[in-house]
Amino acid sequence: MTDNLAPPDSGAVELAITFFYYRDLAAAMRFYEEVMGFTLTIDQGWSKIYQIGGRAHLGLVDEAKGMHRSTPAKPVQLCVRVPDVDAWYDYARARKVANISKLFVNDGLGIRAFVFEDPEGYQIEIQSATRSGA
Repeated sequence: MTDNLAPPDSGAVELAITFFYYRDLAAAMRFYEEVMGFTLTIDQGWSKIYQIGGRAHLGLVDEAKGMHRSTPAKPVQLCVRVPDVDAWYDYARARKVANISKLFVNDGLGIRAFVFEDPEGYQIEIQSATRSGA
């Protein structure tokens, strides 16, 4: 497109929130608070919004009231970049998170990472960059 239209006040994004939908909202809340260490910043009752870092947030929604329903297939992944993936791996193993992978390196992406699942099967990837610009 070659028009001059731009989103209104495009530099003023307040939060970025990804929403996951749960059958057991209380179990999801415990996991993200106790295992992931995320802070509940907005409590809307059946929707709980947690700060991941900066303006990045994760919303946990009771499927009975949200816009979507929880499904067995979870074609989405939450990726969290950290400075020390090895420390996170040791921590996740000690917490006995579900379906934890081995640590792996993807040279094409420039990451060292591992994955595991939350209580209802959403995949979480914890990664560190292995090179500048990755």
